[in-house]
Amino acid sequence: MIKSMTGYGRGQAEAEGLSFAVEIKAVNHRYGDITVKAPRLLAPYESEIKKRVAAVLKRGKVDVYINQENSSRVTMTPVIDEQLAAAYLAAYKHLKSVTGLAGEIGLEFLAAQKDVLTLKETELVADDLLDCLYQSLDLALAAMLETRRCEGAATAQDISQRLEVLATILGKIEECAPLVPIEWQQKLKERLTRLQDNGGDPQRIAQEIAIFADRCDISEEISRFNSHLAQFHALMAEQEPVGRQMDFLVQELNREANTMGSKSNDANLTKHVVALKSELEKIREQVQNIE
Repeated sequence: MIKSMTGYGRGQAEAEGLSFAVEIKAVNHRYGDITVKAPRLLAPYESEIKKRVAAVLKRGKVDVYINQENSSRVTMTPVIDEQLAAAYLAAYKHLKSVTGLAGEIGLEFLAAQKDVLTLKETELVADDLLDCLYQSLDLALAAMLETRRCEGAATAQDISQRLEVLATILGKIEECAPLVPIEWQQKLKERLTRLQDNGGDPQRIAQEIAIFADRCDISEEISRFNSHLAQFHALMAEQEPVGRQMDFLVQELNREANTMGSKSNDANLTKHVVALKSELEKIREQVQNIE
């Protein structure tokens, strides 16, 4: 199944007082490049997050954004420094005794003193944290895959239509192929006539014939082009990522088309080769977006 490299997915999950929202964005890239932007408490798990993403998204520039919802309630808890509070209380009582001033020390006043009451990060249970994180990540990956499949299906349809066009053009080239040796034969006769008129060397004539034999035949190029087309059709049905293989095949198809064009001395055949290369360029552009 053809999948695009571009896409977007979002997932959110809640568990055990935790809540994570994950967004994944992907664009074209020659290889797999994954970047994770997450809260500091997830730093120890960044490598595992990348592995989990890479197992699903084989190619593309992938950005993973992880946000922790309601993090102030989830990860922070008030902590009382009892020794400091007792020290404050003792100091105020001593101050009262040495000054002789009246007054009582209230709880709110004591709690408001510096560092008596502070907020510290809660120690989260790793299993609970990862369960919630991976639920949201998997949901985002599933949504990403769906968008990639939808885009990939449209791309596959376009490529399939263009492959049919290539096959049609190649059929016209096969019809024109017999004209190639006729054109070269005429040119060869003209050269041989000039050589003979000038007392031509038989070895030179043999060389001209050898060059002619090589230049006039495009049957091998047509055969290889057909073979590459068959391989391309086979890749269209593969379940694994095939973007790189397709890119290689497009290069090989272009190579055969160029060779056919270089051997052509027929205007009609050259026109078909140009059309062939034009369709190949459009396929190449589509292939750049395939995983």
